Amino acid sequence: MGPVEFIVLAFPEEQLRAPAVEAVMGLRKTGAVRLIDGIVATRTASGDVLAAEFDEYVELHGLLTGRDVARLIGPEDIQEAAGLLERGSCALLLVVEHLWAQDAAVAVRAAGGRIVGSVRIPPDRVPEDPRAGVV
Repeated sequence: MGPVEFIVLAFPEEQLRAPAVEAVMGLRKTGAVRLIDGIVATRTASGDVLAAEFDEYVELHGLLTGRDVARLIGPEDIQEAAGLLERGSCALLLVVEHLWAQDAAVAVRAAGGRIVGSVRIPPDRVPEDPRAGVV
């Protein structure tokens, strides 16, 4: 198994934006990631937190089916992610396996190693020209 990550993708309104959802879900179709779990979280204008399963949305219907799905996102995760949202916005909460890294992870484990950490570097910290160094 490759590295697994919990990702929160926020949208500025209480409704998902279809083109953005299609682009993110396109990664699944290319085989770059395996979608393990997902929830839509909304922080309403009044501050209430709502959670909905993917099948409640036409554009997400059927994405979480099959034997690879595991319900890993719990109520605490939803509340924590909603704390990152502004009122009147929503987010896709995703648990994905990075399939592109699976071969390397298998080789590391076969050599007696293990993945012990991972840090996501914010996009504003990575220069457009990697040869320029970290900002």
